[in-house]
Amino acid sequence: MPKEESMPMKTYMAKMQEVQRKWVLVDADGAVLGRLAAKIAPILMGKHRVTYTPQADCGDFVIVINADKVRVTGKKAETKEYDWYTGYPGGHKIRSYEKQKAMRPEEIIELAVRRMLPKTRSGRQMFRRLKVYGGPKHEHQAQQPEKIELS
Repeated sequence: MPKEESMPMKTYMAKMQEVQRKWVLVDADGAVLGRLAAKIAPILMGKHRVTYTPQADCGDFVIVINADKVRVTGKKAETKEYDWYTGYPGGHKIRSYEKQKAMRPEEIIELAVRRMLPKTRSGRQMFRRLKVYGGPKHEHQAQQPEKIELS
């Protein structure tokens, strides 16, 4: 039996110039924080596309509305805390989840998604494509975002 010659397989590698970015609209009303962030992060990375290439940034823009209506499960609403350091002596700040949600609800989703992205230069580029708004209005109607359900 003669040996068949095998054809070399070719792998498609996306290039930055070829990427066509879409705008996606996500409604966070009643969504669980971690599950919502876990579905937004792959869209920003481009993992939902068949042309995903790890070294090329091929993700889409994501607009999140109603960030103030996101929820957490269990006792996280009472126990979860956000802390940061200002850079000055004695500048360690701590804020509870409820207080953070009242003051700046957008930051809750931003932090959850940022921590799921790569901790590299490309991860910071991906994070810039996330737009979060506390209420139902956003300023990106001109981009004609496509509304998707993340359930």
